[in-house]
Amino acid sequence: MPVQLTFDLPAKSAQEREDFFVSAANTVAVETLENWRNWPGQKMALIGAEGSGKTHLSHVWAKEAGAHILRARELGDIDISTSANNHVAVEDVCQIAGNSDAEQILFHLHNLVLANGHSLLLTAQTAPAKWTLSLPDLESRMQGTPVVTLEEPDDALLCAVMIKLFSDRQIDVPPNLLPYLLRRMDRSFSTAKEIVDTLDKAALSRGCAVSRALAASVLDNDTRNSA
Repeated sequence: MPVQLTFDLPAKSAQEREDFFVSAANTVAVETLENWRNWPGQKMALIGAEGSGKTHLSHVWAKEAGAHILRARELGDIDISTSANNHVAVEDVCQIAGNSDAEQILFHLHNLVLANGHSLLLTAQTAPAKWTLSLPDLESRMQGTPVVTLEEPDDALLCAVMIKLFSDRQIDVPPNLLPYLLRRMDRSFSTAKEIVDTLDKAALSRGCAVSRALAASVLDNDTRNSA
């Protein structure tokens, strides 16, 4: 069978509230963000592993609150006074650890957002105590931020995550595929993403649909190669 050329085209990710599946693993986080007007100190840190839904939830919250979304690594490009005139979400805060300029900007942004009576959402993969920030004043404020965590996924959430990942790529999932995958995969968001990526590329290269048979062929081959 001829191998088709594949292209790494970006998938369009659905970020609406109805696209976010709620399970026991994330109920507390969802309810906490929905109750944002009552956050202690007007701020919250949303913590979770890669692929756990932090970006999705922060976009849902931003739409609800009318907030700006900023990436921590891009803080050097913002005007603090303008950004602080609204509610703000700052994503991946731990990525600026050791960047003195970015830490200074976040410190002043944090203070001004709260002083203006707005709310601040911070996201990262680990809790603030592990961010290893170098600016003591910022570190103390981050460690004083309440934390809500997106827990490791249960089977229901893993299924929903994979359905969404496939849907973002406009791939229909056959009914027998997900139960098959769940029996053979590690329970993690990163593994779910890797499997979806692998099956998508395999289907494109072979010119076939994503199916249980394709998954069996690909996963069995991966298992033999890693043995």
